[in-house]
Amino acid sequence: MGLGIRNITSNEFISPGLSFQIICLIPIISGCIYLILSVWTIRNFLRKTTTDINTTEEFHPPVTVLKPIRGIEKNLKSNLHTITVQDWPEYQIIYSVQDPQDSALPILNQLQAEVDNQKISVVIDNKDAGANGKVNNLLGAIAQAYHQIIIISDSDTNLKPDYIKNIISPLSNPNVGAVCTLFKVKSAQRWFEKMELLTINADFIPSVIFAAVTGASNACLGPSIAISRSTLQELGGLESLADYLVEDYELGRRVWTSGKKMVLLPYTIDVTVDLKNWQEWWTHQVYWDQNTYLARPWPFIATILIRAVPFAILFAILRMGDLLGLGVLGITVALRLLSAGITLKELKDVEGFQSLYLLPLRDTFGLIFWFLALTKRTVVWRGVKYKLVDNGKMVPLSKGVGD
Repeated sequence: MGLGIRNITSNEFISPGLSFQIICLIPIISGCIYLILSVWTIRNFLRKTTTDINTTEEFHPPVTVLKPIRGIEKNLKSNLHTITVQDWPEYQIIYSVQDPQDSALPILNQLQAEVDNQKISVVIDNKDAGANGKVNNLLGAIAQAYHQIIIISDSDTNLKPDYIKNIISPLSNPNVGAVCTLFKVKSAQRWFEKMELLTINADFIPSVIFAAVTGASNACLGPSIAISRSTLQELGGLESLADYLVEDYELGRRVWTSGKKMVLLPYTIDVTVDLKNWQEWWTHQVYWDQNTYLARPWPFIATILIRAVPFAILFAILRMGDLLGLGVLGITVALRLLSAGITLKELKDVEGFQSLYLLPLRDTFGLIFWFLALTKRTVVWRGVKYKLVDNGKMVPLSKGVGD
């Protein structure tokens, strides 16, 4: 009888196929639990207001907004125009480029002529402090800034008139070092742009909110940051960020390790997605995961435990499509779509809701990108190839077109 028991244990309970099925169930179960919890954290976080963060209505300092630009992007002029119509008494706008032949310059000059030459400056300065092109661009802009409060706002952001009012209000609290806002992607037209939209709106932003609410990690989101010049200088200045791939996270890390607060606002801005082809989407997805991995390696690695959909697909395949395998897959996909639908509704994202049918495919590709982010030590950013080195820094390996 003892021999019979050993045979059953060996042939059934420790068989490679069954063991792998059990392994697949771990991220399926933990992923489904995470989906439920993430809905709760998103609903609670987005129902806050900026007045919950020790702000004051008497805080109306003059502000300088830095807009680093490179080349023509989808909806560029309309996006850039949104910063010119802010409900704020005094602010300066600096549109900056590095190349005197940059194709965006005619648009910048048009905006300057149409709006106000006194409010808008166009700066052309080819500084080269390090490998990060965005930081190099910002260095030229910040040298022309008049005011103490600085907002760094990406060129592809579409901003509501109350944007400045919201993002700088927490800086009235002297314990706040910097502020950033949530963002959601919009204007996705082709399938790969819709996949990009789902990556951000239905995956990345919920994870950021979940981490912030639970205290698992802090966040500093690059499309929209407000900070005082004095705080920035205390943290080493923009120059010290010029070799970091994830300069926004590094800035945030310096803020919260300095003892000040890094505030993530329950306020969402729109970012326009602009991808030319599926290869650009693929490269950007790998780049995005490399960003996350370099910024927070262990939390990123741990996300393997919440990737429910790809492991549910694998579980169904291992079960040869039997009733149990298909049942687990169906429940997992249904829960994923339901939780994502609630999230997108909270973000007021109609486009994402219409693209939900692509989410299981996006999640499956997401596991591939996760693996590539762990194994690839090079990254392509704006046509330039970089080697990733220690502490999130990068070294250029090639020159981009036009450099």
